[in-house]
Amino acid sequence: MSKRDYYEVLGVSKDASKDDIKKAYRKLARKYHPDVSKEENASEKFKEVKEAYEVLSDQQKRAQYDQFGHAGANGGAGQGGFGGFGAEDFGGFGDIFDMFFGGGRRRDPNAPRQGADLQYTMDLTFEEAIFGKETDIQIPKEETCDTCNGTGAKAGSHPETCSHCNGSGQLNQEQNTPFGRVVNRRVCHYCEGTGKIIKDKCRTCGGSGKVKTHKKIHISIPAGIDNGQQIRVAGHGEPGVNGGPAGDLFVVARVQSHEFFERDGDDIRCELPLTFAQAALGDELEVPTVHGKVKLKVPAGTQTGTYFRLRGKGAPNVHGRGQGDQHIKVRVITPKNLSDRQKELLREFNEISGNEATDEQQDNIFQRMKRAFKGEA
Repeated sequence: MSKRDYYEVLGVSKDASKDDIKKAYRKLARKYHPDVSKEENASEKFKEVKEAYEVLSDQQKRAQYDQFGHAGANGGAGQGGFGGFGAEDFGGFGDIFDMFFGGGRRRDPNAPRQGADLQYTMDLTFEEAIFGKETDIQIPKEETCDTCNGTGAKAGSHPETCSHCNGSGQLNQEQNTPFGRVVNRRVCHYCEGTGKIIKDKCRTCGGSGKVKTHKKIHISIPAGIDNGQQIRVAGHGEPGVNGGPAGDLFVVARVQSHEFFERDGDDIRCELPLTFAQAALGDELEVPTVHGKVKLKVPAGTQTGTYFRLRGKGAPNVHGRGQGDQHIKVRVITPKNLSDRQKELLREFNEISGNEATDEQQDNIFQRMKRAFKGEA
């Protein structure tokens, strides 16, 4: 089986820079390494990636490959080929193991870090979601300890640099393997990754530098917010670490359902029950909307399933892009308990009408059924 082009193996162009080649290799090595990958033939793919990187990462070997192709790779080390390779020639193969076994770029434990974000679920009525509201909420959160100003140390004392990790927050353990040097990095258990030791802890916060409290925050709910949408309140999350900025608070709306209205984006939908007489003769009615009652003219002969549209009577767009509509679906109600007089009048109406409309409707239904059975529909 012929070998694939090395540039194709790494997924880079032939004019790719050395950094691009290294980035591509690290990504694929992480993906196909036999110890972590569950993909089929991961071991063979990993070997293919290693071989391609060994060649393309070396300037001289890459030039020979560009000129002679895979033939140069088979020439042997003494004849200008690529020969074998060691961990040092492999362009930082040990770095890949660092990624797998807890290594990677070392982060300064004393560097400023942003605090964690918080989430609060707010229950809203259907109308509150439509029109918005101003309200105050109480949220449990951590605040910087005022007694020690967040240092965690007792007044008059200061945290000391951890002597075990020298302030790095990590302990390194190195070992040599057939693949190269492996660096195992673990969080320093003496300082718990902070890089500092507090001998005299603040009595208020117990050395954490933070205290738990409840804070009142004013929230503006925008008109038109829908169920599941959220509002970001910047800077009201957990406090930052080592002077870093505070996180954010995300308020998630949980909108209650309505007994009559149903939300559909910015539109509102509802059903309008009509009596047989109203549907047949027509009527002018007052119908409810979230904005108040409005008059609706129902034309004579209105059928069940007919829709009416009230422009601008829906929900406002939460981003300020216009207003939705209200859609009303007609449902003609068939009476169940008729008086003798009502029955008499209906029979008289049926005799006068001669079932003409009913016969026409039935003919149409039967014609559609016939076409359906014949496969014409």
